[in-house]
Amino acid sequence: MVLEAYTYVFAIGTCFALLEAYNNGANDVANAWATSVSSRSVTYRQAMILCIIFELTGALAVGARTASTIKNGIIPSNAFQGNAGVQLLAFASASAGASIWVMWCTAHSAHVSSTYSLVSSIAGVGVAAVGARNVQWGWYDGSGLGAIFAGLAMAPFISACFGAIIFLLIKYLVHVRKNPVPWAVYSSPLFFLIAGTVCTLSIVYKGSPNLGLDKKPPGWIAGVTVGTGAALCLLSAIFFVPYVHAKVVKKDYTLKPWMAIQGPLLFRRPAPADAEQSTVPNYAVIQEENVAADSDSDIAARKEKAAIINGDKTVAGSENSVNATVDQEAATPNYTQEEYRQLMNQAMERHHANLRKSRGPLGWAMRSLHRNQLRGGSIHETHNLIALFKRIPAMIVAALLYGMHYDIHTAQVGIHGSPEGRRMERVYGYATKYSNEVEHLYSFVQIITACTASFAHGANDVGNAVGVWAGMYSAWSTGNPAAAKADVPMWQLGTTAAVICIGFITYGYNIMKVMGNKLTYHSPSRGSSMEMGAAITILIFSQYKLPVSTSMCITGATVGVGLCNGHIKAVNWKRVGLLVFSWIMTIPIAGLIGGGIMALAVNTPKW
Repeated sequence: MVLEAYTYVFAIGTCFALLEAYNNGANDVANAWATSVSSRSVTYRQAMILCIIFELTGALAVGARTASTIKNGIIPSNAFQGNAGVQLLAFASASAGASIWVMWCTAHSAHVSSTYSLVSSIAGVGVAAVGARNVQWGWYDGSGLGAIFAGLAMAPFISACFGAIIFLLIKYLVHVRKNPVPWAVYSSPLFFLIAGTVCTLSIVYKGSPNLGLDKKPPGWIAGVTVGTGAALCLLSAIFFVPYVHAKVVKKDYTLKPWMAIQGPLLFRRPAPADAEQSTVPNYAVIQEENVAADSDSDIAARKEKAAIINGDKTVAGSENSVNATVDQEAATPNYTQEEYRQLMNQAMERHHANLRKSRGPLGWAMRSLHRNQLRGGSIHETHNLIALFKRIPAMIVAALLYGMHYDIHTAQVGIHGSPEGRRMERVYGYATKYSNEVEHLYSFVQIITACTASFAHGANDVGNAVGVWAGMYSAWSTGNPAAAKADVPMWQLGTTAAVICIGFITYGYNIMKVMGNKLTYHSPSRGSSMEMGAAITILIFSQYKLPVSTSMCITGATVGVGLCNGHIKAVNWKRVGLLVFSWIMTIPIAGLIGGGIMALAVNTPKW
């Protein structure tokens, strides 16, 4: 009977643990990749593929270390006094509390930290299960709540510093040069050196016990780390530099990615006769309003304003540009709340109309949902029951494929005349727009930094998500409380990482549409600095078994790079304030939800 009850609790807890991992992918991973997608360095579909590869690699290579902190560092195993059932129920309640809160926030496009949601929920559960005195509120050898919550202030600040340092290096090494393109081409291997060194160090320093990496001497660690980074730097100089030279400097639009294997031979490859007429993508952030103009004058006014914001008529970031933007605000329409919602609904309907025209399973699903809408009357009316029966298969297909076809760029713009739209315009006005050729080159570099950031997320957040599940599995399978030094099974790390990737693929768009360009002006050179700064911070915290929020790190790096524009108004502080507020509110809310569930479960009447 006891074993049967354990099985029920473990099954329910597993569902909540996987749901928490799913929401982690839809929230934190989406936030990590929003920078690359917003900068147009990768498409959403490309980000999905790269996310799967590097999330799994980071989780399997490094992830188990932070899992031990989540599992045993907050509520010590001996606090359960040998009662495996209470420990199993505690971890199940913690997963439920964290997943419910993050799921609600993700559904409402609210950006929160899944890491701190889980940590706060565990703390609340600990108070309800074993009493506040048994919860590790202090430092506890770097594993207690004091150490974890120290990252709430430390991680964004450290990420901001790293991101700013990297971008300032790019700015003064490349952007301010009279001829910046060659400088950008020949300095690009530096990023391979940094990325290779950081990722290798994260694996071999206090690395996987299964590979014996945790017992290697410092000299061996330093040699492997520096050697790997140097090797990647050399390989990029041989193959990557000639490729981007032909692609950006020679403007060889006929060059295919697989031709990079030719290496230095590409320097001798003749450019097409019409190469000079080819153009690189425009990486300037342009606010295209999803508003139907009433007259030609309205269209002309918006075009003129967009030109001013993007530096076509005045120098971006200059006083004239900012003043012009401010002066035109008086002429822009102000919408009521109801009108604003109608504009957003109209934009969404246009997006759905385009999807209905497409071929394939999603097009069929969207057409089926459009044809079989619920009509007047209660749900049990015959016509609504028939429509609902027809909608179910289409709803399943749409849930799986909708995110892959979501227009992230359209969703990130601000409605013309709205407070947020005007605020974004002012923020963009303070940012200097650099050469599109240089930004195009850094779009290739940003793929490397985005993969590094995804690897870092897998190393940290997958371990956070799997920690409580590993504790539940140990208590259920052995009948004893999970040991303080119990290993996390590799299959659990892999499963959790896979579910996180599924969350990003199917629902990540809901967070990405409110992130990215709404914090500060984005471009590939800025985005690569943000991602690398965040990745370095995350991996440093992982090395010391400290769970840290990927969301907080990428936000801190974004603010740090935004301030490098030279003006405090180059950052959307209203949005930053909302993010910080959501982080702070996560602690008591997630703790109360998890603790409340545990208190109800423990004190349920027994007959």
